[in-house]
Parts: sequence; structure tokens; C-alpha cells
Amino acid sequence: MNKSDLIERLLSIVGDKGVITEGDDMAPHLVEPRGLFKGRAAAIVKPASTQEVSAIMALAHETGTRVVPQGGNTGVVGGQIPDTSGEMIVLSLSRMNRVRDIDAINNTLTVDAGVTLATAQNAASDEDRLFPLSLASEGTCQIGGNLSTNAGGTAVLHYGNARDLVLGLEVVLADGRIWDGLRALRKDNTGYDLKQIFLGSEGTLGIITSAVLKLFPAPKSRVTALVAVPSPGDAVTLLRDIDAACGGRVTSFELIPRIGIEFVTAHVPGCRDPLGAPSDWYVLIELSSSSADDSLTTLLQNSLETAMGKGLVSDAAVAQSEAQTAAFWQLREALPDAQRHEGGSIKHDVSVPISKIAQFIERASKAVQADLPDIRPVPFGHIGDGNIHFNLSQPVGMDKDAFLARWTHFNEIVHGIVLELEGSISAEHGIGQLKRDEMAALKSDVELDLMRTLKRTLDPKGILNPGKVVNV
Repeated sequence: MNKSDLIERLLSIVGDKGVITEGDDMAPHLVEPRGLFKGRAAAIVKPASTQEVSAIMALAHETGTRVVPQGGNTGVVGGQIPDTSGEMIVLSLSRMNRVRDIDAINNTLTVDAGVTLATAQNAASDEDRLFPLSLASEGTCQIGGNLSTNAGGTAVLHYGNARDLVLGLEVVLADGRIWDGLRALRKDNTGYDLKQIFLGSEGTLGIITSAVLKLFPAPKSRVTALVAVPSPGDAVTLLRDIDAACGGRVTSFELIPRIGIEFVTAHVPGCRDPLGAPSDWYVLIELSSSSADDSLTTLLQNSLETAMGKGLVSDAAVAQSEAQTAAFWQLREALPDAQRHEGGSIKHDVSVPISKIAQFIERASKAVQADLPDIRPVPFGHIGDGNIHFNLSQPVGMDKDAFLARWTHFNEIVHGIVLELEGSISAEHGIGQLKRDEMAALKSDVELDLMRTLKRTLDPKGILNPGKVVNV
């Protein structure tokens, strides 16, 4: 089918508001946030309902048209970007932004895939409930994208990844059929757990159009502290000590290097270092409880005093207000953006067993500095679940393009150490295009064969997000 006929049939499904073909209007959908991946498309198609998604996929299946599902376009591995052929269509879920149902008694929230994460959080909050998935991009990223990439965030330590927060899904398959698995049950032992096939599949097996999400009691008390620690190893020991002392109330435990604090305070207006003397390493700790009477501040202060006696902590500031809490969190959340002001940044989203975090950071830092002596490692992230964002800032004065040209080279160095430590080269960002060719080193032949078998079975024509996750 030629392009004009395809556009006409798409218009008949979604109407004039649902098809974009003008270059300037298409442009925001064709490049990912870091600019590493840029594509072209025949059209951007924006369905307003599951039935319209179904009709689009039935048409794509009939004509062999390749389809790239896209949420808020906040992904950083190129999973949501088409190739450069100009023949694919980008299927944006942004018009499907309805909160379908909230059941405060059952602790569930049912939303369309195009609902932003912040909207889902607010809908839960309106019913005195918590949807705990939390990301820096939550005002823009969408639930469908969060689930198709199995997003992580700052609360995984306590609540789990995105896949742990889902009870049911609605999915449109490659041939246009609709699987209605929107079940709000915590126990359903009737065969295969089909939703897990689509969670984390990055739109290569089906298009998530709606989800039933788990909710939790809203926290009634919370305490946050920024703590100076001598080393990542001491941070891991501190995590285990505080977790044991605080009875499972630890909801976030974030590692921040000194260079990260310096970047943020230098480039983000209003940010300042709350501690009196600099430290090589810091952790941002948050405790929360659904009980308003829980004396979390006293509990955390006592734990930190004990840790100081052991030499695990050299200084600490406990937030005394919501404003201070927000200021502490900004030091962590603004770090990736602040790093951009320091020139080129080569990023790694990796995970290792928590017991091997200190070893990984030490080995990887030494390895990249041996290769390029003035390179600036910026390891930070979710130490409570083993996920470290091992970012590398360019040497001061080096040409940015020359530095970024070594992206694959430094990936090989860092990812090699990760695999030696039995870790993963993608903790929460997905595989997309960026890491697809590395899957052969990460997965066994049996595992890759199973993945390819799933892909060929659910998408026999190869039209769903081709070229992503795994080579078929």
C-alpha cells in the first residue's frame, strides 16, 4: 500500500485530530531526549480509544506496516523512536488519558495507557492512597511507557518495580485482537500470568492500552535525611543497619557522590550543600509510615547516632520541614540535568547484587580513568536495589563530540565489569536500540531462543516495534 492510501485509511479510523504528517508537528516524536536516536515516520497516529488502537493494528497487520508505540517519549534507549526509513508509523497513546476507575477499598486504580504518572499519583492521593512509582519525568512519562519498560525509580526498595505494581492489563496484539486482562484480583491462579509477558517488553509483543494498578495507604508521616558516609561500602552497611533498626520503614536510600553535589549546587539555582564539610559520598534516606503517630524522626536520629559511633556516618542533616525535604530531594533528582552543563555525558544504567556495589564502583571507576585519565565518573542511584547510574562526564576542555564518540567503547568497559559481577546492563531504562546488540553477551542461547519464540509467535509479521530489544 502506498503512503497516501495508508494515511487515508488511518484518517478513517482516528479522524483528522489523530493523524500528524507535517514535519514540524511530527518532529517532537522522532527524537529521544538525549538526541542519540533520530528517526523518520510516515505519520504520527494518535488513537483516542482501545478500539481505535485495535483497528490501527488490524490495518498494520493487513498491510505489513511497521508500528512504533510511544508514550511520553521520555525513554533514553531509543525504544520509542522509529528508524530512518520514513515508512513506519509512530502510535502515540497520549490521547488515551482517562482515569477509568479507582477503588479505594480494593486499593486499585484503573487508567488508560496515556495517563501521565503524575496524574495517576494525584488520582490515588485524592482518595488518600499512594501509587508509589516515582520518577524524575513523572509529569511527562505515561503509564503505558512505564509498564512497557518496567520502570524503576526511587521507591523500588520498598514497593518494587513497575511490574510489581500491576494487577491487570488490557493489550492490543499485533493482529489487532484485544486481550482484556483488566482483573483487579490479587489471587488468580487460573493458568499463565499473561500480563508478565507484556510488562517490560517495550511494545515488541503487544500495545498496553490500560492497566489496573496497585495502591497503598498514603503515608501519614515521613522523614528525610542527607547523610555523609566515607564510602559506598559504608553506605551499604548503613542501609542494612537502618533497615533492621527501622522495621521496614525505609522507602528510599539513594547514593550521591561529592561530584554530583558540586554539579547540582553549581548549576541548579537555589540548591546548596546542607552539610558543613564536604564528604566523598552521601546517601539520601527516607523513612515513611502510614501511621501519623510513628516517631520516625527519633527513630532515624537514633539510628544515625549509632552509625556515627561505628564510623559509618561523619555528618547528617535531618529535614525539619517539607521545604527542606524538597531541597534534599532536589540534590538527587536534579543531578542528571545538572550533569549536562559539564559537557558530554556517557550513561550506564546497571545493577549488581547490593553486596557487590562497592566493588563495582571501585573497579569501574579505576578502569575508565585508566583508559582516559581525566574522565569524571559520577556514580549515583538506587543503592537499596542495586541500581547504579554510572555516568561519565567528559574531561574538562575535551571536545564533546570526540568524547561521545567513545560511548560504545566505555560501554564495553563498564558492562564487562557488570557481567563479571553477575549484574545487568539495564536495570530500569530498558534495552531499546541502544543495548539490543549486547543481549547476546547477557543472555544464554536458551533464553534468547525463548524470547525470539515469543516474538515470532505474538508478532509473526514483525511489525511491532521492530529492531528493539532482541534481534529476530
